[in-house]
Amino acid sequence: MIELRPFDGLGTFRNDWLHARYHFSFSEYHDPRRMGWGLLRVWNDDTIRARSGFPLHGHRDMEIITYVRKGAISHEDSLGNKGRTAAGDVQVMSAGSGIRHAEFNQEDEDTLLFQIWIETAQKGVPPHWGTRRFPAGERAAKLVPLASGREGHGDALPIHQDAAILGATLAEGHEVVHPSAGRRAYLVPSRGAVMVNGVTVTERSGAAIAEEKEVRIKAVGGPAEIVLADLP
Repeated sequence: MIELRPFDGLGTFRNDWLHARYHFSFSEYHDPRRMGWGLLRVWNDDTIRARSGFPLHGHRDMEIITYVRKGAISHEDSLGNKGRTAAGDVQVMSAGSGIRHAEFNQEDEDTLLFQIWIETAQKGVPPHWGTRRFPAGERAAKLVPLASGREGHGDALPIHQDAAILGATLAEGHEVVHPSAGRRAYLVPSRGAVMVNGVTVTERSGAAIAEEKEVRIKAVGGPAEIVLADLP
């Protein structure tokens, strides 16, 4: 079963510094048919204007993964962490027992990113933050774990859940296969279009996947970059 979530049909929010598209109900956007996908609760497609961003605010008991598509985001939090995450790279904030943070685009161009929230399996743990570079060459023609709590994904940024965020870059016509028997997945092409088990998924649209033994992902019409959430 593959349910398409076309980009043009996503929830939307806009102010003077943020233009957001919501794959699932978030903030003032509410769709009872789209409250999440399994343990995946949030997938926001954010465009943050240059020299602007999210002021200090708090989170608790959630695994928050940020994938930067273009530009960079600079992080600062109540634990004293500071860092800059650039395009193609990932940051993870395990909110745990509570953390306050700010995320700003300090660049001279707009920053584009995916913000992904997954329910935690361990409430009240000490919060932590981390970022890591993932060179594009590492993701060429294969799915690479970027953030994960699954066994065998030791090089990924850790999260407190039996789930993973994976990324891949594909040349036109190239294909990757992800085993998914007994699990769910949510896939978004951050660039280009892909064919997923015979279903076309266009750039920045979502595909909610369940009850498939495997997920075959092929770049069509040009090169593609994909981000996939593997979920119990």
